[in-house]
Amino acid sequence: MLRLWRGRLTKGLATILCILVISWLALEYFIPSPPSRITIATAPKGTSFDYFGERYRERFARAGVKVDLRETAGESENFRLLQDPNSGVQIAFVGGGTPDSRQAPNLLSAGLIFNVPHWIFYSSTESLDSLPQLKGKRIAVGPEGSGPRNASERMLSKANINSKTATLLPYAGSAAADALNDGKVDVAFILSAPEAPAVRALLANPRVRLMGLPTAEGVTRIFPDLVRLVLPEGAIEVDPPNPPNDVTLIGTTARVLIRDDVHPAIVQLLARIMKEEHEGPDLFQRSGEFPKPIDPKFPMAQIAIDYYKNGPSLLQGYLPFWMTIYAQRMIALMLATLAIVFPVFTIAPRLYGWFVREHLGKLYRRLRVVENALQAPLTAAKIETLQRELADIDQAAGVLPMRNSDLYFMLRYHLDRTRSRLVEASQTAEAAGGRA
Repeated sequence: MLRLWRGRLTKGLATILCILVISWLALEYFIPSPPSRITIATAPKGTSFDYFGERYRERFARAGVKVDLRETAGESENFRLLQDPNSGVQIAFVGGGTPDSRQAPNLLSAGLIFNVPHWIFYSSTESLDSLPQLKGKRIAVGPEGSGPRNASERMLSKANINSKTATLLPYAGSAAADALNDGKVDVAFILSAPEAPAVRALLANPRVRLMGLPTAEGVTRIFPDLVRLVLPEGAIEVDPPNPPNDVTLIGTTARVLIRDDVHPAIVQLLARIMKEEHEGPDLFQRSGEFPKPIDPKFPMAQIAIDYYKNGPSLLQGYLPFWMTIYAQRMIALMLATLAIVFPVFTIAPRLYGWFVREHLGKLYRRLRVVENALQAPLTAAKIETLQRELADIDQAAGVLPMRNSDLYFMLRYHLDRTRSRLVEASQTAEAAGGRA
């Protein structure tokens, strides 16, 4: 009895283990684990995208996800890298000057994150307050093909400024700030948030001035993807006030784009990081204004919309990122296992009972053939054949399980009766043969 119990326990544990392994493999196939490493495309050093890329990397690292930052020429290169499945880039910062989803159907938006001012810094004793005054000057506008350069050239073109009427140099971010400080350029166009190190350094530099654009409203009408921004008097320093008066700027709205094959858990973590990083007040935004769950150029990722609307789930509110993933997978594994186990334990006994009854039915059909044979006169050879058949039926009945003992003894009863009739028929045949 003990050996039988151990055998059943071993079979039961092996069955459960097989079910767990199959369920886990099914989950890995249908619900793969999130990657532990991702790549984000940013921009040149000193820009806002570079600044927030570092911030994102720190927050992803706290959740156990390693981030590789890809320094690029700007939003145009970021857009191209996202479209290239072999680039390895899954997430990228872009501005308002990029094409829309018609040129990139495989991209989704995780939301708008902040307004990016287009700062125009200059070192000059004269006061500059209009774009035409920049003719003939050395202007840092960023590398060829970069987002800052495209935006700068668009604005400068309305003042008839190009490579023929001014010297356009490929400095951007920190490099543009250094070139301005070193006297290599007269004007630096920097597309970046106020938190960027290059911008903060230039705003605090008394030898550098910030140029305002009184025609900013008109520029935004010409270029709808641009926005008019105002840097209030004293927003940088109160005493003495820096800037000394309100400065009207041109800006664009930055967004985070992702590939449509990014793992849902990474998208959800990204939405959480974006909300934590950008929902506070800034020089150009109110508290809670960003991130915005709408994007006029790209379809929003549904997971990001759900997070902005409902916040973190119950598990996310109490568990770290990877523990949440494992908890969700364990719950899914348990549900998948139960979905397999319950039908198995419900259907298996019925199926097993059907096999037992089918086997018993076959034995009874063979027994009936013997019974029918007993109705006719028997020869010695026929009697021997029937005896072997009854022996085979008796041996086959031995495989019936103990739980079906009632069926076993019922068959044995009928088998014994048929065997008795065969013995009687055999004796009758022998007596008839003796008389003959």
